[in-house]
Amino acid sequence: MSKHVLEKLAETNPECEIWWDSSPLVFPSWKEETLAAAPESKRADWEAQLTRFYDPANPAQMGFRGVTTNPPLSLQAVQLDPPGWRQLVLDIAKADKALDVEGVYWQMYLQLVKKGADAILPAFQASGGKYGMLSGQVDPRFVTDGEAMLAQGLSIAEMGENVMVKLPGSKEGYEVLEELTARGISTNNTTSFTVAQYSRCMAAVTAGLQRAKAAGVDLSTWRSVITHMSSRLGEKGDWKLEAKLRGIDLSIDEIRDGEEAVLKRAYWYGKDTGHPSKMLQCSMRVEKDKNGNTVSRHIEDYAGGDFVYTCPPSYIKQLMDVEDELAPFDPKAIEREPNKASIEKLLKLPSFRQAYEFEGMKPHEFASYGSFMATATEFAAATRQTVDFVRSVVEG
Repeated sequence: MSKHVLEKLAETNPECEIWWDSSPLVFPSWKEETLAAAPESKRADWEAQLTRFYDPANPAQMGFRGVTTNPPLSLQAVQLDPPGWRQLVLDIAKADKALDVEGVYWQMYLQLVKKGADAILPAFQASGGKYGMLSGQVDPRFVTDGEAMLAQGLSIAEMGENVMVKLPGSKEGYEVLEELTARGISTNNTTSFTVAQYSRCMAAVTAGLQRAKAAGVDLSTWRSVITHMSSRLGEKGDWKLEAKLRGIDLSIDEIRDGEEAVLKRAYWYGKDTGHPSKMLQCSMRVEKDKNGNTVSRHIEDYAGGDFVYTCPPSYIKQLMDVEDELAPFDPKAIEREPNKASIEKLLKLPSFRQAYEFEGMKPHEFASYGSFMATATEFAAATRQTVDFVRSVVEG
């Protein structure tokens, strides 16, 4: 029996967690498609690997420790079963005729969160609340509207005891994050890329926990994760543009070195201060390094750490395709210093300094950081597309 690359990664630290980055509702069809295209010699092993990750018939034994969703991923679930979601939209509109299109959309989204959370609830119950949570995200069109995000966050949390609320790394997002934490609601900080954001998130969590404990709030199943959107930091922001303007030749390896430096600085800061949140890695890539070797540095550089890695279907499949090409994990990789020459080079770029330095940005600047703006724009577009699906159904 062979193990999936991600199972091998998890073995480097008993507190390492592998999560599914999509709705659980899409897993069965994706698994079927993946196995249908698998090499004959791999099919049996791959089927066993994927069944260990998630078996809808036995969710209590789910190998995935949690699930994250976002607007593009939620849209995938809708696109998988348009007739079913079309009927749900009609039912929602009929049940409450006072709802406008946006109101119907939000009720549909909440049902999408609930269906996903219910699918993995047995894993939450079997682990005593340690695992089996699903993240539902507030509307990315409102990343600076604290009042709207708080109302949405509370409605998301009501969808199940195993639901955590995903909030943006904006000034207002962290204010809402503190408030939800004070109420004992688990949170996931998304669209976050920089050490300044991560330290602000940790401060918000700490303040919220102090308020919760003072008020006697039950925190027995509370969790907090802080997302590092790895490749989006180096590729969606301004690093390459700034390097070009300054006549600096920036390689993909040096970009990955920079992403590594930012995440490790945040990770060790959390460890040194005893902070209870876990760092969550997403937006990973499989690629060739400068020597032509197949690598996935977004997991290899952190082996041995107690990270959460949330993996979309495409990334899981990519790792399966190259499983025989990847080098074994170094369980001490988390302790390895990032390439000093690369960091020295990257420090010439203003947007890298913003990401790397603890005081690189003030909270009011978070929402204008290049990677934040690019990602929030992408998420907002997917949200508008889902809203338009609802509009087409409601208007006929």
